[in-house]
Amino acid sequence: MKRDSRLSNILHALLHMAEHEQRHGQPMTSDLLATCLSTNPVVVRRTMAGLREQGLVVSEKGHGGGWRLARPLESVTLGQVHAALGEPGLLPETPPVEAEGCLIEAAVNEALSDTYAAARALLTARLDSITLADLAADFSRRLAAHPKRDLLHAHARKSDAP
Repeated sequence: MKRDSRLSNILHALLHMAEHEQRHGQPMTSDLLATCLSTNPVVVRRTMAGLREQGLVVSEKGHGGGWRLARPLESVTLGQVHAALGEPGLLPETPPVEAEGCLIEAAVNEALSDTYAAARALLTARLDSITLADLAADFSRRLAAHPKRDLLHAHARKSDAP
């Protein structure tokens, strides 16, 4: 079953933006973000425009322009980002009843619906309890322990060049 990757992709982009601004003191362009995410700059601009409408990012036009976080990492929860993206599905949805009149399938789907609803509520609460700063700190801890961290740092410097 394919999962919706919009949340993980945008969290990836937001952390790149924060790191880029910290290193270079300037916003990150759609082109650089597109390279980080292996996508098209148009897709980046469309997604970022939705986050801008929700007050999570700001854009600067012209030479030296690009995208910046509108608020500190500590004040943005993963739940807020998820909501700004239109709450893409994080769990599979219960399939509709396919065999009309099959009471077993109806019962299974009803049970799964309740289970998925409870799981979604728990997941939403967890997303609301994690900030972008928490995610950045977790990344830093994982990077420090990664056996190929020197290679990863070199790649980050190369892809993050202004």
